[in-house]
Amino acid sequence: MKIAFSPPFIDQNVIDEVVDTLESKWITSGPKVQALEAEMTKLSQCKTSVCVNSWTSGAIMMLKWFGVKTGDEVIIPAYSYCATALCVLHCGATPVMVDISDDLTIDPAALKKAITEHTKVVIAVDIAGLPAKYQAIKTILVSRPVKQYFHPSSEKQQVLGRILLLADAAHSIGASYNELPAALKSDVTIYSFHAVKNITTAEGGCICLNLPAAFNHQEEYRYLKIFALNGQNKDAYTKSKGANWKYDILYQGLKINMPDICAAIGLAQIRQYEDLLLPSRKHIALKYCSHFNRHKWFIAPTLKDQTRESSYHIFPLRIQGIDEAERDAIIDQLVELGITVNVHFIPMPMLSLFKLLGYRIEDFPNSYRQYACEISLPIYPQLLREEVDYIIKSVIATVNNMLR
Repeated sequence: MKIAFSPPFIDQNVIDEVVDTLESKWITSGPKVQALEAEMTKLSQCKTSVCVNSWTSGAIMMLKWFGVKTGDEVIIPAYSYCATALCVLHCGATPVMVDISDDLTIDPAALKKAITEHTKVVIAVDIAGLPAKYQAIKTILVSRPVKQYFHPSSEKQQVLGRILLLADAAHSIGASYNELPAALKSDVTIYSFHAVKNITTAEGGCICLNLPAAFNHQEEYRYLKIFALNGQNKDAYTKSKGANWKYDILYQGLKINMPDICAAIGLAQIRQYEDLLLPSRKHIALKYCSHFNRHKWFIAPTLKDQTRESSYHIFPLRIQGIDEAERDAIIDQLVELGITVNVHFIPMPMLSLFKLLGYRIEDFPNSYRQYACEISLPIYPQLLREEVDYIIKSVIATVNNMLR
């Protein structure tokens, strides 16, 4: 049996939507992108949404929008994909890494200790689909002592009057917090539509804004749409409508717009997300837990607690009592059995770039501890029942054999 790790969900609805785009003769940014933005605003319950070509470019744009620059600091967890730090570096600012809690999300206590007068943004990461502890983080950021640290150096910073809370929700579309969309707990939420995500556009991302009332969300939407198109005040779709060829460049923007041909894939998927795609993932995750819970070596992931529920993007299997080498050996054996697995994530301080920048994994012991025993198992709607059963059987046998 050969089981892929995370193939994209492509059904006839997706194919039909893409063909409709091709037959429309319009494939770059246009009506499909606008439709996907409307669906994302509905799903997230945020004020407005802006689709872009990746999570990373969306994060760079939002940091620039907030005025983050050289000399500023952005607090992030050490346990995340490199993009969480790279977007900060691309703005000339310093990523300040802190350790994580046992649920794999950023530790609020460590975050609080890391705040300085240079801190402009906190990026909390929803690992595996589980929202970070946003209520605890927001309480810290709006507290009087922390707000007194904040020295605004841009117009947006002046309006907000405190550190910006940005959610790295690359994994967590559809996750909830107090039975509402988790995006309502942060100022800005950025989703990923990469090929392996719960909803994909092949490559892409979406920024959902939930800023305080002092911001005009429609104005911010218009600004970001222009900024994402090299600062150009007319997109190609608008220019194609008659004698509309004149344009102006208003800002030093980026070229990060999403094309309609990509949006079409996500549009077909998001219409099935809450009724089909998300419940399918949850069913598989719960089945994994029901079988692995019978074994003492199983460290159960936090899928749901008193306030949060995951989007079930990744099933992070963690195994008690093994080291990194033993974890790697288990992965090799599962691959030999035809099961493709992964690891989420290699902590950033273990990667060459960040080592050269002076980060040390020894400073983030829990990030290493969780990484060393983690294996991400396949979890997606197309998995057949017999494939899930085979994965469960193979994992149990392989781990038991290793521990013996």
